[in-house]
Amino acid sequence: MNTLPLLLVPGLMCDHTVWEPLLPHLEPSQKYQMVDHHLANSLTQMAEQLLRHAPDRFVIAGHSMGGRVVLEALRIAPQRIAGVALMDTGYLAKLEGQSGESEVAKRLALLQIAQAQGVRAMAKEWVKGMVHPERLQDGVLIDQILDMFDRKNSDIFARQLLALIHRSDTTDVLKAIQVPCLILCGQQDSWAPPSQHEEMMQYVPHATMSVITSAGHMVTMEKPQAVAEAMNNWLHFAQRS
Repeated sequence: MNTLPLLLVPGLMCDHTVWEPLLPHLEPSQKYQMVDHHLANSLTQMAEQLLRHAPDRFVIAGHSMGGRVVLEALRIAPQRIAGVALMDTGYLAKLEGQSGESEVAKRLALLQIAQAQGVRAMAKEWVKGMVHPERLQDGVLIDQILDMFDRKNSDIFARQLLALIHRSDTTDVLKAIQVPCLILCGQQDSWAPPSQHEEMMQYVPHATMSVITSAGHMVTMEKPQAVAEAMNNWLHFAQRS
């Protein structure tokens, strides 16, 4: 049986660095392809350019904003996707009223730091709530995250924030998923908590949910082996769908 390629879709201001720690733990025969969002400023545009460069049929995993891009790709071309993994992500549009305004204000405050002081300075603030609290003292991990952000500029940050602020509700896409599906998050993810993923499970009852202990939002970098084990189990079924 030919192995379908695995597309790995990073989140906000992230790149291959998010995925590389788990690659040694994936099945050796698994082919993969990293996705880059380039200058896209909407989730739909990100999904469309992903599909333009993707094989005819593939399996796909998205982390954080990347999970939302995966859902947009599913909306556009469900027949090309044999399996989907959604990690530390969400599915709802920006909330109305004060909650939505608060989200936008927090995002724009980070953008102001990036524009005034540089992306690395912004990332130092951003990362405080994005890893397990005990990992904030892990200099190697934190530097990897800061270096990753520093490879992009404030213009790209602004474009990706615009994409997230104007995101669509993808409840209908979740309900339509028929292929093997993994829903995964870090147990201490304060941005996209386990409760949010449990809500997603209600719409994809055949999905498998995995909550990775002692990990925050950057779960693929914090606990790569545990994430890879969950992915290998998912891929076992997705490759046969």
